[in-house]
Amino acid sequence: MNKEKKKIGFKLILLSSILLPGLLTLLIIGINTKYLIRVPFFIIIYFLIVFLMGALIYGIYVFRKNKAATKTRLKKGIKILLSVIESIYIVGCVSFLLLLYGPYNNFRTWLVTTAMQTMNHQYLCKWFYSNSQINKVLSENYVIESGDSTDEDLITHEKDKDYIDKYDKEILDVKEGTKYKIIKLKVNGQNAYLAAIYDPSMVKLAVTQSLGEKGEYVTHMAERNNALLAINGGGFYDPGNATLGGTPNGITISNGKIMTNGEYGSTGGLIGFTKDNTLVLLKNITAEEAINRGVRDAVSWSPFLIVNGEPSFIKGNGGWGYAARTAIGQRKDGIVLFLVVDSNSIRTSGADMVDLTEIMQRYHAVNAANLDGGTSSVMALPKEIAQSEYNAPCTDYYTNYACAINDPIDSEGIHQTRFIADAWIVVDK
Repeated sequence: MNKEKKKIGFKLILLSSILLPGLLTLLIIGINTKYLIRVPFFIIIYFLIVFLMGALIYGIYVFRKNKAATKTRLKKGIKILLSVIESIYIVGCVSFLLLLYGPYNNFRTWLVTTAMQTMNHQYLCKWFYSNSQINKVLSENYVIESGDSTDEDLITHEKDKDYIDKYDKEILDVKEGTKYKIIKLKVNGQNAYLAAIYDPSMVKLAVTQSLGEKGEYVTHMAERNNALLAINGGGFYDPGNATLGGTPNGITISNGKIMTNGEYGSTGGLIGFTKDNTLVLLKNITAEEAINRGVRDAVSWSPFLIVNGEPSFIKGNGGWGYAARTAIGQRKDGIVLFLVVDSNSIRTSGADMVDLTEIMQRYHAVNAANLDGGTSSVMALPKEIAQSEYNAPCTDYYTNYACAINDPIDSEGIHQTRFIADAWIVVDK
């Protein structure tokens, strides 16, 4: 009889030890937010924990009371293995909770700011944090843009013969007639590419062929336009991938024609080039007003990083987290800057708004703005150049004309880009 009671006690201890850490983890998550653990499940988990704690206490009591009945038949090696597994399991649960709710908020800040700037993955932070917790993090990470629109007179389009510093030399030290130059950088350990386009009149906006229905790969848009270089453009509507990135956010202008005329919403402002080949960053402007101002190509997105030489005020990481990023800027001499920064394979690294702003300032951008990021971030070149000069794998399989020199990664961890609505391209005149 004592032997049977000891077995029962051992089973209760084992069962409780296996279930309790996981259930306690879910309970603490449920205390913070009901997004993942709904109220009925929260109540069930609570009562299961109470029951299992009682079972654990009873199991320990029975096991110890009948300890002398028989020796356990488990081999010493198996006992050690079970103890190690249980210890790792408990430490894992505790570490996970400390990561989410502990005194150090780096992970919390990264998760909230990164997830909340996505269109389809905000649930990744709502699973673990309440709206008040999310709002608190966002209130500590934000961008205050300059209230001014671009002063076009600050862009003189006059080339200086002297170098201001080593970064200026990197841009200007090229042979006569060079159309563009790409500078490789490292940002938070990730590869980044800064392209300097020497003739801003060569920068145009391409839009998907199936506007409003389906997006297109940057490489396809590059191919259709015989582009020398291409990067992704502004944001787009993509609810559940139903539209496949075919509808740009806000206002889109291509070759002086209004392609979309939606409201800005959260898209911030207009990023475009005038007929005088000046990059302008404009707030509170309609599509018709932009056309009247001479805007020939434009997308809607945010935030503006630098306006009229003044950087935006950025608190924390700016509220956009760390991810693959794309930005556009223009120097006083008219040279246009395209910047693309990669993320890592698990998409936990990359650039924040501070990084983008600092790089644009370093290379003397007078005006600069963030473009769409994440899987959309692509810098594409003609295939032969991409392979020979940048060792690009060219596994795009989308076109034989162009391929990405950076490494876009989608939400499933696959190294590939995606359909988008528009792209900034460089075309030879």
